Formats: sequence, structure tokens, C-alpha cells
Amino acid sequence: MRTILFVLIVVVLAVIVAVVTGLLDINQVRPARAPQVSTTTNGVVTKGGQAPSFDVETGSIKVGTAARTVKVPTVSVDKPAENQAAPAPANAE
Repeated sequence: MRTILFVLIVVVLAVIVAVVTGLLDINQVRPARAPQVSTTTNGVVTKGGQAPSFDVETGSIKVGTAARTVKVPTVSVDKPAENQAAPAPANAE
């Protein structure tokens, strides 16, 4: 149950971020109308409602490759001189 709640929270946050950054634009183009219900002596008369309609525009992300020249530093390793002190022996305690 916690996992489902966590996933729903993450999805809602992702949609909010997409709307705020302009990656997702949602516009309502047709409003909703509730059905009309009336009673008469013969029974109940209903007229259908209307579901809302939305226009959704999404942004695009372009991913590609490009050739670039990158300067890489050179590394040189020098051997130690032969007259350096020997490492200290480990104390055996």
C-alpha cells in the first residue's frame, strides 16, 4: 500500500513539474455540464450532460551527438631514484 501511494505521489509531482516548466500545456476547450434530471407525473426525465474536452500540447526534447575535441592532460610517471630510503619495517607487536 505504501508503495502504491509513493508511486502516485511521484507521478503527481512529475506532472506538476512538467506543467510548471512548460513541458506540458493543458487547456480546457469545452466545459463540463452535469446531466439535467427532472421529475414529472409520468416519471423521471433526463437530458445528458457533456464531458469536458482538453487540448494538451507537449514539449519536445532533442537528443543527439556531436563531434567535439577535448584536451586531455598527459600524465608521466617517473621511476624513483635508487638512493631513496627504504620503507620502515612494520612493528610486530
